[in-house]
Amino acid sequence: LDTMTFGAAISACEKGGEWEKALHYFGEMEQSMVQSNAITFSALISACETCGEWEKALHMFKSMAQSKVAFDTVTFGAVISACEKCGEWERALLLFGAMARCEVECNAITYNAAISACEKAGEWKQALQLLHGMSCSKVEP
Repeated sequence: LDTMTFGAAISACEKGGEWEKALHYFGEMEQSMVQSNAITFSALISACETCGEWEKALHMFKSMAQSKVAFDTVTFGAVISACEKCGEWERALLLFGAMARCEVECNAITYNAAISACEKAGEWKQALQLLHGMSCSKVEP
């Protein structure tokens, strides 16, 4: 088994809403000494996000940093969306801000997740600031 095989299994779990199984396969991957990458981490974070497990998504995001796997836009989008879906708007904004520090480019998905997090919390001023930033960055909604 290799990274691609485990990644496919984790992605299948994500699509099926089986975050616990996704975590199981990720654990198997680590036990087998198979190298994880941004794709496997993103699929795992998305599986947690899909099922409302924002804390697990955040934990896996931190594990990604500890594993020295480079963050990408997809990973940030998944973890920001996880926070957005569970009302963690402040954490979503912190993660959104971290993208620039990690030299990861924002896209419509990351902007929309951060804006939606603010909207759900009634933080309309923050949402408008993000919308303005999106426009200034020439990111299409």
